[in-house]
Amino acid sequence: MNVCQTRDYEVIAKLNRNVHDLHAKLYPKYFKDYNYHAMKETFKSFVENNNFIFLVLKEQEEPIGYAWIEIKTYPESAFKNEYKSVYVHQLSIIENKTHKGYGKKLMNEVYEIAKKNDIDLIELDYWFENMAAKAFYKKENFKKYREFAFRQL
Repeated sequence: MNVCQTRDYEVIAKLNRNVHDLHAKLYPKYFKDYNYHAMKETFKSFVENNNFIFLVLKEQEEPIGYAWIEIKTYPESAFKNEYKSVYVHQLSIIENKTHKGYGKKLMNEVYEIAKKNDIDLIELDYWFENMAAKAFYKKENFKKYREFAFRQL
Protein backbone atom coordinates (compact mmCIF):
# COMPACT_ATOMS: atom_id res chain seq x y z
CA MET A 1 0.00 0.00 0.00
CA ASN A 2 1.35 3.41 -0.92
CA VAL A 3 0.23 7.04 -1.05
CA CYS A 4 1.43 9.41 -3.76
CA GLN A 5 0.46 12.76 -5.18
CA THR A 6 -1.49 12.67 -8.42
CA ARG A 7 -2.90 14.92 -11.11
CA ASP A 8 -4.91 12.07 -12.63
CA TYR A 9 -8.32 13.71 -12.57
CA GLU A 10 -10.01 10.62 -14.04
CA VAL A 11 -8.92 8.47 -11.09
CA ILE A 12 -9.93 11.19 -8.63
CA ALA A 13 -13.35 11.52 -10.29
CA LYS A 14 -13.90 7.76 -9.99
CA LEU A 15 -12.77 7.67 -6.36
CA ASN A 16 -15.03 10.63 -5.58
CA ARG A 17 -18.13 8.52 -6.23
CA ASN A 18 -18.23 6.93 -2.76
CA VAL A 19 -18.18 10.20 -0.84
CA HIS A 20 -20.44 11.95 -3.34
CA ASP A 21 -23.05 9.18 -3.22
CA LEU A 22 -23.06 9.43 0.58
CA HIS A 23 -23.59 13.20 0.44
CA ALA A 24 -26.39 12.79 -2.14
CA LYS A 25 -28.06 10.15 0.03
CA LEU A 26 -27.85 12.26 3.18
CA TYR A 27 -28.71 15.59 1.53
CA PRO A 28 -30.57 14.96 -1.76
CA LYS A 29 -31.89 18.52 -1.82
CA TYR A 30 -28.36 19.89 -2.17
CA PHE A 31 -26.37 17.18 -3.96
CA LYS A 32 -26.93 15.97 -7.49
CA ASP A 33 -26.66 12.31 -8.42
CA TYR A 34 -23.09 11.31 -9.21
CA ASN A 35 -22.14 11.99 -12.82
CA TYR A 36 -18.70 10.72 -13.80
CA HIS A 37 -18.35 13.00 -16.83
CA ALA A 38 -19.23 16.12 -14.82
CA MET A 39 -16.91 15.08 -11.97
CA LYS A 40 -14.09 14.36 -14.42
CA GLU A 41 -14.37 17.84 -15.94
CA THR A 42 -14.59 19.47 -12.51
CA PHE A 43 -11.54 17.67 -11.16
CA LYS A 44 -9.69 18.38 -14.41
CA SER A 45 -9.97 22.10 -13.61
CA PHE A 46 -9.10 21.52 -9.94
CA VAL A 47 -5.83 19.71 -10.64
CA GLU A 48 -4.62 22.82 -12.49
CA ASN A 49 -4.88 24.86 -9.26
CA ASN A 50 -1.45 24.75 -7.62
CA ASN A 51 -2.94 25.27 -4.15
CA PHE A 52 -4.74 21.93 -4.38
CA ILE A 53 -2.94 18.68 -3.69
CA PHE A 54 -4.47 15.33 -4.53
CA LEU A 55 -3.24 12.18 -2.86
CA VAL A 56 -4.14 8.73 -4.06
CA LEU A 57 -3.86 5.58 -1.98
CA LYS A 58 -3.11 2.42 -3.90
CA GLU A 59 -3.18 -1.20 -2.85
CA GLN A 60 -1.23 -3.39 -5.28
CA GLU A 61 -1.35 -0.53 -7.82
CA GLU A 62 -5.16 -0.35 -7.58
CA PRO A 63 -6.47 3.10 -6.47
CA ILE A 64 -8.68 2.63 -3.41
CA GLY A 65 -8.86 6.09 -1.85
CA TYR A 66 -7.92 9.72 -2.14
CA ALA A 67 -7.55 12.96 -0.26
CA TRP A 68 -8.06 16.43 -1.70
CA ILE A 69 -6.23 19.04 0.34
CA GLU A 70 -5.36 22.72 0.03
CA ILE A 71 -2.63 24.80 1.60
CA LYS A 72 -4.38 27.96 2.76
CA THR A 73 -2.85 31.22 3.86
CA TYR A 74 -5.02 33.49 5.96
CA PRO A 75 -3.73 37.07 5.82
CA GLU A 76 -3.38 39.27 8.84
CA SER A 77 -6.34 41.54 9.44
CA ALA A 78 -7.74 43.76 12.15
CA PHE A 79 -9.37 40.59 13.55
CA LYS A 80 -6.74 37.87 13.18
CA ASN A 81 -3.08 37.15 12.94
CA GLU A 82 -1.76 35.66 9.72
CA TYR A 83 -1.65 31.87 9.72
CA LYS A 84 -1.58 28.88 7.42
CA SER A 85 -3.44 25.61 7.42
CA VAL A 86 -3.77 22.45 5.42
CA TYR A 87 -7.46 22.19 4.60
CA VAL A 88 -8.90 18.75 3.87
CA HIS A 89 -11.67 19.17 1.29
CA GLN A 90 -12.39 15.48 0.91
CA LEU A 91 -11.08 12.13 2.02
CA SER A 92 -12.64 8.95 0.69
CA ILE A 93 -11.94 5.24 0.66
CA ILE A 94 -13.87 2.91 -1.66
CA GLU A 95 -16.72 1.18 0.10
CA ASN A 96 -15.36 -2.35 0.50
CA LYS A 97 -12.02 -1.07 1.88
CA THR A 98 -13.23 1.08 4.78
CA HIS A 99 -12.34 0.38 8.43
CA LYS A 100 -8.94 -1.10 7.52
CA GLY A 101 -6.64 1.81 8.40
CA TYR A 102 -6.51 3.31 4.92
CA GLY A 103 -8.02 6.63 5.97
CA LYS A 104 -5.39 6.90 8.70
CA LYS A 105 -2.70 6.20 6.12
CA LEU A 106 -3.97 9.08 3.98
CA MET A 107 -4.23 11.40 6.99
CA ASN A 108 -0.65 10.55 8.00
CA GLU A 109 0.47 11.77 4.57
CA VAL A 110 -1.56 14.97 5.06
CA TYR A 111 0.22 15.51 8.38
CA GLU A 112 3.60 15.00 6.70
CA ILE A 113 2.77 17.56 4.01
CA ALA A 114 1.81 20.04 6.74
CA LYS A 115 5.08 19.44 8.60
CA LYS A 116 7.14 19.85 5.41
CA ASN A 117 5.45 23.21 4.88
CA ASP A 118 5.91 24.32 8.51
CA ILE A 119 2.17 24.24 9.09
CA ASP A 120 0.80 23.06 12.42
CA LEU A 121 -2.93 23.33 11.71
CA ILE A 122 -5.12 20.87 9.80
CA GLU A 123 -8.65 22.08 9.11
CA LEU A 124 -11.66 20.31 7.66
CA ASP A 125 -15.39 20.11 7.79
CA TYR A 126 -17.90 17.35 7.22
CA TRP A 127 -21.64 17.15 6.87
CA PHE A 128 -23.35 16.75 10.24
CA GLU A 129 -25.19 13.54 9.33
CA ASN A 130 -22.00 11.85 8.10
CA MET A 131 -21.48 9.71 11.17
CA ALA A 132 -18.57 7.78 9.64
CA ALA A 133 -16.62 11.01 9.06
CA LYS A 134 -17.51 12.28 12.53
CA ALA A 135 -16.23 9.09 14.15
CA PHE A 136 -13.10 8.93 11.99
CA TYR A 137 -12.01 12.52 12.67
CA LYS A 138 -12.75 12.14 16.39
CA LYS A 139 -10.46 9.08 16.40
CA GLU A 140 -7.84 11.24 14.63
CA ASN A 141 -8.10 13.71 17.56
CA PHE A 142 -9.79 16.54 15.67
CA LYS A 143 -11.63 18.99 17.90
CA LYS A 144 -14.40 21.41 17.00
CA TYR A 145 -13.49 25.05 17.22
CA ARG A 146 -16.28 26.50 15.08
CA GLU A 147 -19.76 25.32 14.23
CA PHE A 148 -21.69 26.12 11.10
CA ALA A 149 -25.43 26.46 11.47
CA PHE A 150 -28.33 27.16 9.13
CA ARG A 151 -32.01 27.95 9.21
CA GLN A 152 -34.26 26.79 6.40
CA LEU A 153 -37.04 29.27 5.56
